[in-house]
Amino acid sequence: MARSISVFFPAYNDGGTIASMVISALLTLRQLTDDYEVIVVNDGSADYTPQVLDELAEMYEQVRVIHHEQNKGYGGALRTGFSSATKELIFYTDGDAQYDPRELKVLYPALVEGVDMVNGYKISRSDPWYRTVIGRIYHWTVKLSFGLRLRDVDCDFRLMRRAIFDRVHLESSSGVICVEMMKKIQDAGFVIAEAPVHHYHRVYGRSQFFNFGRIFRVGRDLLKLWLQLVVWPKLRRAEAPKHGH
Repeated sequence: MARSISVFFPAYNDGGTIASMVISALLTLRQLTDDYEVIVVNDGSADYTPQVLDELAEMYEQVRVIHHEQNKGYGGALRTGFSSATKELIFYTDGDAQYDPRELKVLYPALVEGVDMVNGYKISRSDPWYRTVIGRIYHWTVKLSFGLRLRDVDCDFRLMRRAIFDRVHLESSSGVICVEMMKKIQDAGFVIAEAPVHHYHRVYGRSQFFNFGRIFRVGRDLLKLWLQLVVWPKLRRAEAPKHGH
């Protein structure tokens, strides 16, 4: 029995890529299930993304668009996407076309009974060398400090059961939401499978991630998250026996 699927894309100034992403998703979903929807969260884009999305929503009844008047950050866009999804499974990837929505077909068969989530990992990274280096440093820093058992922490190509979010509540507004999400899902004992996906050169727009102001803010947000999800729980566990006497 085919399972129902919500696909969503966070989009910020992705006018040049978002239409092809949505149409690829629609074509792929048709092959997998009869019950699906595609949601795009336009996170306060300043280009022509909103007009493209409104046009798509008029053309396809399965497409729903949510406009944030102001930019709420990557985490804010993801939280809107997760809370708006209505189907049994949720798949998301970014609107900038560095991943191919058709590869949802790679993740879907891996979500077998007993698996709660399938996380993609990049076969190889198509980025300038300095982004690859920073990405690798970020990956290992996050993996080691948060104890994540994942091949690729920052691969935003994920298929999961919506029921996960009955127990996992996300709070971050920035890009560190992915670390928050994976840590909380892992700590809650959900079973995560992994599948290889391709990563492509960015053809339109600019990455929001790598500038020094942004790197500083990401570092600050990660530190806060580390204290909240790693340090405080350890301290609480250490305190617990004392109160038990």
